[in-house]
Amino acid sequence: MASDPAHRNRELEYLALLAPGTPLRDGFERILRGRTGALVVLGNTAEVLALCTGGFELDVPYTPTSLRELSKMDGGIVMTSDLNRIVRAGVQFMPDPQLETLETGTRHRTADRVSRQTGIPVATVSASMSTIAFFLDGSRRPLETSDQIMSRANQAVQTMERYRERLWQNTSRLSALEVEDQVTIKDFALVAQRLEMIRRLELELSDYVIELGTDGRLLRLQLHELGAGLDDLRELLELDYRPQDDGATFGFAGLVDLTSARLLEPLEVARAIGFANQHLDTKISARGFRQLAQINRLPTAYSARLVEHFGNLQGVFGATTAELQQVEGVGESRARIIREGLTRLAESAYSEQLG
Repeated sequence: MASDPAHRNRELEYLALLAPGTPLRDGFERILRGRTGALVVLGNTAEVLALCTGGFELDVPYTPTSLRELSKMDGGIVMTSDLNRIVRAGVQFMPDPQLETLETGTRHRTADRVSRQTGIPVATVSASMSTIAFFLDGSRRPLETSDQIMSRANQAVQTMERYRERLWQNTSRLSALEVEDQVTIKDFALVAQRLEMIRRLELELSDYVIELGTDGRLLRLQLHELGAGLDDLRELLELDYRPQDDGATFGFAGLVDLTSARLLEPLEVARAIGFANQHLDTKISARGFRQLAQINRLPTAYSARLVEHFGNLQGVFGATTAELQQVEGVGESRARIIREGLTRLAESAYSEQLG
């Protein structure tokens, strides 16, 4: 269930509504500080109301204080689906007892079954365990404090920084090999591997940003900085190495379903990307989109024309200034810019080899 995109999107939606600093979270934390428990159904659909018995029918605006006061009564609370009003309190819920649940406590068992039966999220506050959790689509998600989330987020940021440094080293080495036309599938797979590792950390950190609510502003800025340019890198690498005869199945999207253990194996990475039935030592050639993108003042459209005209990166490197001017839109001035840029790329590759 956790890997289901629809479930993940719903879970993130409610994590945002229950994040620190939100009115809803404030209400639950007031209950927790008051050392009482609560069961709150976050929606008043017909399916939910059919499970209600006893209690009081209300129609009052939601406030953290009102939620705290109503939780002092035995029974559960029902809110409207937009979470703006409280419509019932002191309610006993009667879900199907045949629904399987791993929960043992009465409150949590009821919350799980109500959520499973109605499809509506249910939040609980446990006085004895001092925890807040919500149940959704058959799963239970505890709500951690900002300090707990930040501790894990900081570890993820440090890991992402190390992975990004390693990615830079791998891409620099790839650039040097491209200049010499010595790239193998393994060289490409190592770059792809790091990109996928970073992508997964980005997703994890994005969840932390949502869970932190107003406390996640600094983390959001860090994530933006660490992820800058990576989408462009993925796109350019795919353009450079996509096979012309079977490009439909080629790409980094194939890495999404790899387990963490399989992601550590370059051969598994290569096959998932689209290099099926090929040895890791097989040579491959870059078209040159990524390298040309590093030349200042060279619009993307000209990169595509250069690659189309000369065939690949080696063809572009071997072109003279006069030959570059044969490309549509490339005059003498732009040809010099391209030639000088290519020279700098070659020198940089040479320096990388010496390093």
